[in-house]
Amino acid sequence: MSAEPARAYIGIGEVIALLRAEFPDVSVSKIRFLETEGLIQPARSPSGYRKFTPADVDRLKYILTAQRDRYLPLRVIKDQLEAGEELPRPRRLAVHPVPNNPDPSPRQASRGLPAGLDGFEAGGDPGALTRRELMDATGIDDAALAELEEFGLIRRRGRHYPPQAIDTVRAVMALASYGVHARHMRVLQAAAERETALIEQVVAPILRQRSPGARDRASQAAREVASFTRQVHTALVEMSLADAGFGDRGTGNPEQ
Repeated sequence: MSAEPARAYIGIGEVIALLRAEFPDVSVSKIRFLETEGLIQPARSPSGYRKFTPADVDRLKYILTAQRDRYLPLRVIKDQLEAGEELPRPRRLAVHPVPNNPDPSPRQASRGLPAGLDGFEAGGDPGALTRRELMDATGIDDAALAELEEFGLIRRRGRHYPPQAIDTVRAVMALASYGVHARHMRVLQAAAERETALIEQVVAPILRQRSPGARDRASQAAREVASFTRQVHTALVEMSLADAGFGDRGTGNPEQ
């Protein structure tokens, strides 16, 4: 038997709870964005949840401090980390081992996050779906649904899925008929996380007000900004398609 001690893993919700006192703007989307940019590389559980070590938390703390106090862009921070430069060691945050349950519970994963910015909590949404209900509503099989979860295209809390999962699954299945599969959609996931990070930056000043109703106002503002970003995104895609020669919506030959 190996003498190496078990590693102390914690979930992303617990990381948020550890960092939020010093970094009020930290969020799940912010951490996902940093991962997308290659600044952190947390391990994954068999079910796809991120698993953070104390070293991961220290690295996050350094990155957030460098952004806030030294105004360094992420590219510079990443270059420093990759170059192995001697960086100031932040105060180590206390992290308690969770050896028998590396996956965050539904309440751990959503603890401390702004309402409306991190999906839903199991049992809190009357439209929440069980796995069987989602499969029956969309016709997707278990293996295909598991693949969507593995690639982060569908997320659940505990045993339930948000009602929006039905539209997502149907859209993904339609794309599959064109040969576009889950593995091809990483670019869409990355784009969504970037947009969410932008939205969170916009509403952060509202959250910092700490006045009655601030969280509700931030949630409303986030949804409004998200609506506008979707409009811009759609317009940009339309223009790009037009530039590529696919923008004509008529039935005739555009060159005639």
